[in-house]
Amino acid sequence: MLPLVPMASPPETEAALLQQAQRLAGYSLGELAALAGMPIPPDLKRDKGWTGVLLELWLGASAGSKPEQDFAALGVELKTIPVDSQGRPLETTFVCVAPLTGNTGITWESSHVRHKLKRVLWVPVEGDRAIPLASRRVGAPLIWSPDEEEDHQLRLDWEELMDMIVLGQVERITARHGEVLQLRPKAANSKALTEAIGARGEPILTLPRGFYLKKNFTGPLLARHFLLNT
Repeated sequence: MLPLVPMASPPETEAALLQQAQRLAGYSLGELAALAGMPIPPDLKRDKGWTGVLLELWLGASAGSKPEQDFAALGVELKTIPVDSQGRPLETTFVCVAPLTGNTGITWESSHVRHKLKRVLWVPVEGDRAIPLASRRVGAPLIWSPDEEEDHQLRLDWEELMDMIVLGQVERITARHGEVLQLRPKAANSKALTEAIGARGEPILTLPRGFYLKKNFTGPLLARHFLLNT
């Protein structure tokens, strides 16, 4: 059996990426952090993205904070997802930051959301808060692309939310808008404001927004995968 080591460079094929992700399954976050020489925070309150950064290191992700897929050469995005003991997602999944200005001519086909979700490597991780962070285990990975129905669901929500942004209604959007895709504020603090369009077409300052997948979308997606593997 080959020793488990982080990938020094991005994988050259999707099969190699999936194989490395499969090798991580069953390891705890503490074990992977120790093997990679990465400090483990006491919890995720101030280090919400720590799990994703750790797995990016192990899988050789290249994008960092750039607005492209984590494995740009393969067209694959990495999404870690905290799950309960039944494999059900515990929270919504961040997709990307929402553009609040300059949206003329953007369609679903050319949107950043669709680009990010075109091909996704899902890596479930134990997320029960009763389990210490270092003891939480990595689950079996899944490579996924939206089927026709999923693409249609995402498109309808994206178009509804983008229409509201363009029409100056961004401040009226709540997490309840959208069946499977929602728009929520995404900022480290309330002072991190960005430009948007107001109700009368005037420039306003508001909190940055992000697109998130609701649990009623990711839950069935993971359930189908785990059923196939039983």
